[in-house]
Amino acid sequence: MIISIGEVLIDFIAKEEGMLKNIKEFERHPGGAPANVSVGLSRLGIESALVSKVGDDPFGEFLIESLNKEGVETKYIAKDPEKHTGIVFVQLIGAKPEFILYDGVAYFNIKPQDIKVNIEKAELIHFGSVLFAREPSRSTIFEVLRRSKGKVPISYDVNIRLDLWREREEEMIKDIERGLKLANIVKIGDTELEYLQKNGIEINDFNFALVAITKGARGCTILHSDLKVDIPSYEIQPLDTTGAGDAFMAALLASLKYMNKLYTLEFSREELREAGRFANFVAALSTTTMGAWSVPTLEKIKHYEKFHFLP
Repeated sequence: MIISIGEVLIDFIAKEEGMLKNIKEFERHPGGAPANVSVGLSRLGIESALVSKVGDDPFGEFLIESLNKEGVETKYIAKDPEKHTGIVFVQLIGAKPEFILYDGVAYFNIKPQDIKVNIEKAELIHFGSVLFAREPSRSTIFEVLRRSKGKVPISYDVNIRLDLWREREEEMIKDIERGLKLANIVKIGDTELEYLQKNGIEINDFNFALVAITKGARGCTILHSDLKVDIPSYEIQPLDTTGAGDAFMAALLASLKYMNKLYTLEFSREELREAGRFANFVAALSTTTMGAWSVPTLEKIKHYEKFHFLP
């Protein structure tokens, strides 16, 4: 089982393009990067679970019910009697999402006693950067990762949300670097990579087994040892790119699982190319529907494209 740790929330996505101040109608969709990855993995045939926290409220019930319907293990999601379920408002400019996240919510209140799963029995642990922004979730996730380092493969999606940090960017950069030191597999967008480089963090300074750099319509670059593989994107007309990076992450991890590479983390050039091609394809298809839970099923993928490692 692959276990994701982090936020699960409600995305209120604008029903038309434009600035939020001008939007009158929104669609409710489940979201949150780690939750999106868990759902994506499940749709791709991989057993997955989510460690998170929701409010003891109707939105929390909706999210747990939605995850259950997707086949994601939800018994490790705690309910908070004091904090509400997280919500995000999403505006779309050219199908590209921009987010306003709300503070003081349940997923920022994950405490050590909320971790009910034996993390060390996971096939892989996946996490992102959002929980770093607030205590007690920051201390909780770093303690889980520290205990798991060297025992379980760890993947990290460097999803930077500057509005959560405001005047604390220096602290954010230190926490991102701390997360990088704990990871074996890293996914990072090209703009986020450029941001880190401007702040003195170079990916080449870390000993990762695999790095995937996503570049939107320009595809991705995958780095492993002394190998560097550029994989072009699939041309598609996007409707909503919310969660496309999470779809890529889920597909990348699924490809490594199907290749039986999660524990060896050793790859040939062709294996890297196939993993990147699969991740690009899944991410592209995910942009053709609204919402972050838009990863296609294996059956749909096989209908359009062949990947030799799929069952």
